Amino acid sequence: MKIKSSQNSGQWLEMKPPVDNNPDPASMDVRRVLSSAVRSQNLIVLTGLGTSLCVTKNGQRVAPTMGSLLDKIKALFDAMDQVDGSAVGTLWSTFKELANVDPKMTDLEYIMSRATVASDFLSGDDAKIIKRLVAIAEDTIRDQVNFMDESIDLPVHEAFLRRVARRSSRRARTKVFTTNYDLCFEIAARRSGFVVVDGFAFGSESYFDSTQFSYDVVRRSAGEEKSDFIENLFHLHKIHGSVDWELTPSNQIAKRPGTEKPLLIYPRSSKYEMAFSQPYIEMMGALQASLRAPNTTLVAIGFGFNDKHIAEPILAAIKGNLSLNVVVINPDVEEKSGAGGNAHLAAMANLIDNGDARLALIATTFEDIVPLVPDVIAETELEKHGERIRNMGKLNA
Repeated sequence: MKIKSSQNSGQWLEMKPPVDNNPDPASMDVRRVLSSAVRSQNLIVLTGLGTSLCVTKNGQRVAPTMGSLLDKIKALFDAMDQVDGSAVGTLWSTFKELANVDPKMTDLEYIMSRATVASDFLSGDDAKIIKRLVAIAEDTIRDQVNFMDESIDLPVHEAFLRRVARRSSRRARTKVFTTNYDLCFEIAARRSGFVVVDGFAFGSESYFDSTQFSYDVVRRSAGEEKSDFIENLFHLHKIHGSVDWELTPSNQIAKRPGTEKPLLIYPRSSKYEMAFSQPYIEMMGALQASLRAPNTTLVAIGFGFNDKHIAEPILAAIKGNLSLNVVVINPDVEEKSGAGGNAHLAAMANLIDNGDARLALIATTFEDIVPLVPDVIAETELEKHGERIRNMGKLNA
């Protein structure tokens, strides 16, 4: 684990084991940054693929990477070749040829972008073929990202929520923004006794309504007029859609677990334009407004800053909001913030080099950083009771 901050003159420092119970400078700086973040008046968490890569089942990772999605799509096309008697690789070659990309191209987002554009201007049989193949590729992506089930444990997500989403009534609710389609945070919240405000009304048939984000939940005891805000509540904004969202014939967005037509922004260049249509524009508007609020900290974890429509507003807010603190946590952030890497991360690194104390870059994984996030609010008796009940259920299983 390494950290880059103005505290260390912009140098990358690696965490080392304590000597004589004295933590090293890097460890102290990491803990300082994280402690300041969770105590911020307004806390924003932005998560990406990196927060799902730690999820495993039977010792195997279940969340797909862009590379594994590419392999799955290619394997499916090869299997279709064998069924119709074509040579293996024929359909995949046709897909790339119609998309007009280099045969050696392995960037799935680029291939999907070109294929989608090609489906709009090609005609005749070529148009039918490319549209069919794009639909098959999207179906494969949909199936692969819908990996969560009740047999999968989420200890890292649950621990993370307990540390960042349990807030004092004197501070604003934590806002979690994610580009992930999966249900990791929703399921972890349910198992940990958290209430999730995600823009959908509570009920068996819930529809998206952005006014839900202005509501809150209070606790009222019998016979008392006083109401207290519950501790365990956070806002969840899914910037690229969710595997349990569906567009109804009446053009409403409904939450329907198990839907075969989820409302997702698939990996392709047009996701920039799609992000400014409903319901995604509500999420983007909330992100931009949150970044401009005073006394705010953004913790971006497992997010690579490759999505320009998200990275640009963040960089603009860093330039325009002097009370915005930003912590970026990603395993390859040291490499990507260097020469020839990601332009947005490089800009942040440059600001740090020039003494900007608001920013910090931490090179590590989601599962390694969570134990270092301070738990600033003591665990409630209700949470302790819930944990005891869950453990009792495991013993009886």
